[in-house]
Amino acid sequence: MTVNDDSFTNWMHREEIAESMIPIIGKLHREQDVNVLLHSRSLVNKSVVSILKTHRFARQIAGEELSVTETMPFLKALTTLDLGPSQIDIGMLAATYRADGRGLSVEEFTAQAVAGATGDNKIERRASRDVVLYGFGRIGRLIARLLIEKAGSGNGLRLRAIVVRKGSGQDIVKRASLLRRDSIHGQFQGTITVDEANSKIIANGNEIRVIYSDDPTTVDYTAYGIKDAILIDNTGRWRDREGLSQHLQPGIGKVVLTAPGKGDVPNIVHGVNHDTVKPDERILSCASCTTNAIVPPLKAMADEYGVLRGHVETVHSYTNDQNLLDNYHGSDRRGRSAALNMVITETGAASAVAKALPELKAPITGSSIRVPVPDVSIAILSLRLERETTREEVLDYLRNVSLASPLKRQIDFISAPDAVSSDFIGSRHASIVDAGATKVDGDNAILYLWYDNEFGYSCQVIRVVQHASGVEYPTYPAPAV
Repeated sequence: MTVNDDSFTNWMHREEIAESMIPIIGKLHREQDVNVLLHSRSLVNKSVVSILKTHRFARQIAGEELSVTETMPFLKALTTLDLGPSQIDIGMLAATYRADGRGLSVEEFTAQAVAGATGDNKIERRASRDVVLYGFGRIGRLIARLLIEKAGSGNGLRLRAIVVRKGSGQDIVKRASLLRRDSIHGQFQGTITVDEANSKIIANGNEIRVIYSDDPTTVDYTAYGIKDAILIDNTGRWRDREGLSQHLQPGIGKVVLTAPGKGDVPNIVHGVNHDTVKPDERILSCASCTTNAIVPPLKAMADEYGVLRGHVETVHSYTNDQNLLDNYHGSDRRGRSAALNMVITETGAASAVAKALPELKAPITGSSIRVPVPDVSIAILSLRLERETTREEVLDYLRNVSLASPLKRQIDFISAPDAVSSDFIGSRHASIVDAGATKVDGDNAILYLWYDNEFGYSCQVIRVVQHASGVEYPTYPAPAV
């Protein structure tokens, strides 16, 4: 047998194992509300090839490829346990087991590592929380996709309605079509049908009511069977407490804004300050995509090295608030063609750091350049540190942060030498550290942080909503603090 034959045989063997993983992962998700992860990446509803690619990606983080032959025993061990709602990372189970010197069997080790989610310790399944989307633009439709994707267990968050202004003929059909097909993010994973007579879009069995209104104070959500819902305003039309409070109509319990909040509205970056949200707070902001991209790595660097000052330059994909061709615009430069120019503009991300990370006293400045790509941006974070370090030390530290810290869902890490912006379309992390571009000279460090300013940000919004609604389940093994 040739070497090539050996490689192909090995591939087919791993394919077979990955195939056998899918029904186990699906059953744990549907019946016990357990989300199986691999280094913080969900394996629920993933294909055979996707599962194998996710295992291979571990090489970028841990220095060696993780095989399904290593993780499958831990997945099987989970099926023998009386598990409650939780997120369980089989990649972390395999990694920590490898470093454990107690001589335990896989079954014994797994039972101990996830003990907080079993037996008398497990939390009860919570009733689903209604969600309403106010607006159905780029971010709104991606959030809808994520909510529908996560509805498989029947618990957690449930998208009940979208509120939009009435368009011309076949309004619902056109909105459903935009949900079904996306020029950047591809086809919707599932089936979508339209019930025009009852003003509903039915996506993977989820009935989503389309409510027409251009005034939030006129909608009584209880008339549609909606109660104590979290409303996600993705229009950006209102950004202060007074304006957003207009959404607190019958049936709405909390309001979450997908833009930087003004005044006393808390700006929340999940992973950094989400635990400061008070249970009785009814108005929240998820800040901006750029704030979500820079604050987690900024916190990581401040925790380890200290930060004296910093500057962030974002090279940002164009957005719908710019003109396709030159035309009048209320803001400077944004009236010039987004598809033909690099456009210097402002960013509020630097000033928003103070709201999300108040313990950081270092001054942070920022500016932005919009460029002719439709999605994925990069933030160049230049920092003056409190102590000198080396490039190798910083990269090892950030690699470990992305793998095993409480920020592992926010910070990703890549060392591919030819990575470009389109490679990060669909990333679920707030930002991705580009190892190859990182610069360190004594007490100066420059981090290049890719981020999908649409999908990655939408994932952060969902995490905030899950936390605010009480359906954010604990992760095992617990990340190192």
